[in-house]
Amino acid sequence: MVQAACNPILPETDMRKQFAVLGAATALAVAIVSFVQFPVASIEAEAQEAAAEVPIQLGPRPMWLVDNMRDGELKTALQACEAGPFQRTNFSIGHRGASLEFPEHTVESYTAAARMGAGIVECDVTFTADRQLVCRHAQCDLHTTTDILATPLAAKCSQPFSPASGDTNASAQCCTSDITLAEFRTLHGKMDGANPRATTVEEYMAGTADWRTDLYAGTGTLMTHAESIALFQDLGVGFTPELKAPSVEMPFDGDYTQEAYAQQMIDEYVAAGIDPSLVYPQSFNLADVRYWIDNTAFGNQAVFLDDRYDTLPGFDPGVAESWSPSMEELVADGVKIVAPPLWVLVTMENGEIVPSAYAEAAKAAGLEIITWSFDRFSPVQFGDNWYYQTVVEAVETDGDVLNLLDVLAQDVGVIGVFADWPATVTFYANCLGL
Repeated sequence: MVQAACNPILPETDMRKQFAVLGAATALAVAIVSFVQFPVASIEAEAQEAAAEVPIQLGPRPMWLVDNMRDGELKTALQACEAGPFQRTNFSIGHRGASLEFPEHTVESYTAAARMGAGIVECDVTFTADRQLVCRHAQCDLHTTTDILATPLAAKCSQPFSPASGDTNASAQCCTSDITLAEFRTLHGKMDGANPRATTVEEYMAGTADWRTDLYAGTGTLMTHAESIALFQDLGVGFTPELKAPSVEMPFDGDYTQEAYAQQMIDEYVAAGIDPSLVYPQSFNLADVRYWIDNTAFGNQAVFLDDRYDTLPGFDPGVAESWSPSMEELVADGVKIVAPPLWVLVTMENGEIVPSAYAEAAKAAGLEIITWSFDRFSPVQFGDNWYYQTVVEAVETDGDVLNLLDVLAQDVGVIGVFADWPATVTFYANCLGL
């Protein structure tokens, strides 16, 4: 379905749509205006000024994808929007920042996402040996996402570097829980990757995947969770922290329970004075989501990252009986937003991409939907179709992913899309008036 191209994006009465249209910083001012009955023009102006300090820079990729599309109504509509104007939108969510080309969860990656118009940016949250929260995709990924193996801290890794030998691949495991926050601060981010056939640390670290680049790798600046909150405020974007599953046994260090960990993440937003309406806390652990719903003011927008495709034998997005709990049971628990991967939400019907039974059931139950992850890599050049596995026959060119995005937006009705290169989703959302 294609709406009129380049629809003007106007403020609407629904608060969620206001956030998507105005961006997080301006939305905060709007929210204050709505609930506090006195003039706050100066607050709104300051919020708008903060967001305006990060101009939108989409670069060539969105139109490169449009040019790569086969001719059709959607391509024509998108071509008409080449000149913009473009503004920040919460429909576009920075997945680990702008991790297609920048080291994930670094100042540089987060800043790039904001510059591409992402209205919300993600900090994956885990903890150090001294229970300090930091931004990392996994508790035990330091060996692939930082330079730890090239530093004296390599001696503290759970599993030291072991070179490849014969049929055995090289390996290592370095966790945030292996080191203190002070030690974590000495590290630098790199593009996620490792060379499995490496015989030296240097070879192992030089393992960036072909679908990424080291052009902007440099020395990525790592961040604590609290520092990410401050940066996102400065950038004028909203927050979607993901509480990562611990790789260590919980309770950690005797009394650090899963509930304490979940509460600590929320406490850092409270300490920073962040309005709960600007935060979308997420977890693959449904118990975390239920905890936030039952115990905090931040549960109203808690996001259940649905990985039942991986945890339930026989899961099929086309068969409701293969899901447990049901969509209705999730709603009864207070869940309002689910976030499965792209492929779970779509299927093929008569050669066309259409919403899956999962997507229809979620909507029928009253759940809102976010999905992940767009623009992660080229499905054509690199042949890995995990994200597109239910619609492989419809994704034959790089540009075809925009047809998938259109179905997700217009037919499935997702409220946001995680993207490794947010500029593409920003472009689409501005063009189609989302």
